Amino acid sequence: MQKMEKLTTNQPLQDEKMRHELALLEAALYVAGRPLTLKELGSILKTRSKKKVKNLAKILMEEYAKRKSALEILELKDERYVLQLKADYTPRVRRLVNRPLLSSGPLKTLSYIAYRQPVSQKKVVEVRGHHAYGHIKLLKEMGLVAGERKGRSTVLRTTEYFADYFGLSHDTATMKRELKRVFEDFSKQEKPKQ
Repeated sequence: MQKMEKLTTNQPLQDEKMRHELALLEAALYVAGRPLTLKELGSILKTRSKKKVKNLAKILMEEYAKRKSALEILELKDERYVLQLKADYTPRVRRLVNRPLLSSGPLKTLSYIAYRQPVSQKKVVEVRGHHAYGHIKLLKEMGLVAGERKGRSTVLRTTEYFADYFGLSHDTATMKRELKRVFEDFSKQEKPKQ
């Protein structure tokens, strides 16, 4: 009987602790604005237990799914989690974004790399001009593009972070099809109305 009383009195404390941990997890995902690993999330919760972090992340994912809100938490490959806007809402609210991730020049260079990858840095510079060197440096620093030395040239590709950030497939062929649709949709929106 005494054991049962102890369990009941500790339950509210355990529930409160779990709520606090879920709130911390949610805050970390919100503030980061990018996918976070179990290790990164564990450091916020001050635990090394990947199992505990994973269980809390699953609970939070379920809560978001039940809410039927515009936001969702997704589990990505390599046990990473991200809080993001559902794709259905992006076209309607895109114009409200205060500051784009990239200015026009680097964004065009990134688009070219993503669509033509794997592509030599030399080819990117030929097409985009000498200012592309600065764009490529910036894109590498942001973790959106990676370069690999092949003989005397560098071959550029997008990273997994790029795919995650823009909600694209990690498979290059599928990503290129998705990008083609995005480019087509964008060009339709940009055409002047008569």
